[in-house]
Amino acid sequence: MHEPCHYYVLPIGGTATAALAGLLHEAGDRVSGVDSALYPPMSEMLAEAGIPVRLGYDPARIPTDADRIIIGNAIPRENIEVQAVLSIGLPYTSQAAELGERFCRPARTVVVAGTHGKTTTTALTAHIFAACGLDPTVLVGGVPRGGKPWRLGRGSWTVVEGDEYNTAFFDRGPKFLHYYPHVFVVGNVEFDHGDIYPDLAAIMAAFRAGTARVGDDGHVLFNAGDRGASEVVAGHPRALAYGTGSGAWLCCSRWGHVDGHLEAVCEWEGQRFEVAVPLVGRHNLDNLLASLACALCAGLEPADAARAAASFPGVRRRLEVLGTAAGVTVVDDFAHHPTAVGLTLEGARQRFAGRRIVVVFEPRSLTAGRGAFFFQYVEAFSHADCALIAPVFHRARLQPGEALDREALAAALRVRGVEAAALAEDADRVAAVRAHVAAGDVVISMSSGDFGGLPARLLARLGEAQ
Repeated sequence: MHEPCHYYVLPIGGTATAALAGLLHEAGDRVSGVDSALYPPMSEMLAEAGIPVRLGYDPARIPTDADRIIIGNAIPRENIEVQAVLSIGLPYTSQAAELGERFCRPARTVVVAGTHGKTTTTALTAHIFAACGLDPTVLVGGVPRGGKPWRLGRGSWTVVEGDEYNTAFFDRGPKFLHYYPHVFVVGNVEFDHGDIYPDLAAIMAAFRAGTARVGDDGHVLFNAGDRGASEVVAGHPRALAYGTGSGAWLCCSRWGHVDGHLEAVCEWEGQRFEVAVPLVGRHNLDNLLASLACALCAGLEPADAARAAASFPGVRRRLEVLGTAAGVTVVDDFAHHPTAVGLTLEGARQRFAGRRIVVVFEPRSLTAGRGAFFFQYVEAFSHADCALIAPVFHRARLQPGEALDREALAAALRVRGVEAAALAEDADRVAAVRAHVAAGDVVISMSSGDFGGLPARLLARLGEAQ
């Protein structure tokens, strides 16, 4: 029996740390936290839960009765409160380690991993499990539409997004190594996170370590259509494939789009069933199949899982339509890796058929801001009619010549017939984007951060012009 205690979370405003705070609070623990700033939707969710949050780091205000300090990976060792925790000798742990011990170890846990699609797959899997009565505990690295990134269940299953990024300044390994998987999903594996992984081999080694955590009674589910995922699980005795290939354990024999929905015909252990989900794009077929595979591993009937998937509300910032003004539809999206950018734009072509697609991209992450993916970005943005490239967010942290050459990228896209421009460093970005759009267009804002509120500001500016 767990004795309730006081957790102090720093910083508390991230999706993962806020979600853990919510889980601990609902489990009966006392939770408080600190951050330098707090923004919706996390600010609203923490307030609704009644979790007190202090803004501004101050070692003198660390709660003296805190039983354990939870330190997120967004905070460096140099932080003044972290320095105080270390010097005083207060007990501390990471967000991933605490989540693993409290909510994953005692359960049968589904860990959803992969370079892309983790959030949608985790949210969809959790939705299916909940709708089918499994009452899971859940932590998602994004916000499901109309819901929260956490769910405290009373059932025997936990569903968690398995991030391969580092755990904390004192633990540079991937978060998913803390999650005690019964089912480990490898959706896809590509090079990413160039700030902590030197090459693809290092990324693959991390994923192999994750699959090695699966016991003899568990399963590793992998996307048979992804080369990296297939290489990672090669030789694993508990590996099961999903995909469009005839040899897959869960096989999709036919799929397509109808009225903005993805429809698929699937076969599993001699059974044939159909499923339709309100998502678009080839990448979401992979996400759907991964979620269905998880449901089948949990013992759910295919028809029940398919019925539940049909009511999936989606995830915020995944082709999320914010609104339409002056005839222009503004969409917010999280895509930033070139593969995700290209697949998302392909999906947008399905959803907004016949309309001009304008993408506004912020190279926000340290990987996206580097020039290593230059040619991949040329391919990805070729799916748009117009591509506007914002300044590299972390350019001050990159070495000279290391940053993505935005002007060269725009020039390469123009050669391919795509209207393209690199937005000026000191420009009014809303005005700059507005100059490239007209009634009937769809503007897709892509960034792994908040992009300075660009999509909402653009929608407001368009509304003023009506």
